[in-house]
Amino acid sequence: MLDDRIVRVKVKGDFACFTRPDLKVERMSYPCMTPSAARGILDSILWKPEFQWYVRRIIVLNQVRFTTIKRNEINSKQGRNPIIIEEKRAQRNSVILRDVAYIIEASIFMPQPLSKSAFEKYVGMAEGREGIFPRRVKKGQCWRRPYLGTREFSAEFMKPDETEQPIQETIPIGSMLFDIFYDANGKPEPLFFHDVAIRNGVLDCEVPENEQMMRSTHIQPPIDSEVSSLVYEFNQREEEEAVL
Repeated sequence: MLDDRIVRVKVKGDFACFTRPDLKVERMSYPCMTPSAARGILDSILWKPEFQWYVRRIIVLNQVRFTTIKRNEINSKQGRNPIIIEEKRAQRNSVILRDVAYIIEASIFMPQPLSKSAFEKYVGMAEGREGIFPRRVKKGQCWRRPYLGTREFSAEFMKPDETEQPIQETIPIGSMLFDIFYDANGKPEPLFFHDVAIRNGVLDCEVPENEQMMRSTHIQPPIDSEVSSLVYEFNQREEEEAVL
């Protein structure tokens, strides 16, 4: 069940890189944030195993500006054996974004909500009785530091002040990575949506691929595992504090 309430969070940073997967060696960013990156930021602020984030729109606030940097990377993936950096180092150019700011609009999706109050607990917006997510945004709390595409480009997040305006520009993108879909066996598959464009500063994410993502199986630890126990205890403490 998709909740009809829409939460809004503003994110900004000095640099961002939402890498195009079709360019293998040299990194090049999409002109704006991808839906998967938006979901990652929302998960960084509030993650619960019982719901998923449904990204509705990404609003571009600053003019799209690219810059080029050169970074040291490595030519192999981390495995069982340590990597000798001097032997695997490679310098690569990256075309990234600078001075970015966005507003993410999203709702939460629960496959089987126990009641309507379950949504209220997480995204309630009544004055003095805000849900967990609005309170965390207001206080600047997060599970982990959110980032803009790659981890070295950390993001600041805050509540919009309602004076922000999207750029009045239309930017064609073409094909764009929407997210990674996991089937019933946990096998990942990239989802793309096509003929994409930023229209008057807004990237509309309410597309059929978004509906498919709500059926994605997020890889979760078994119910009786130690990790699940720790997550459950943390959730209980957070909800008790919310009542107080």
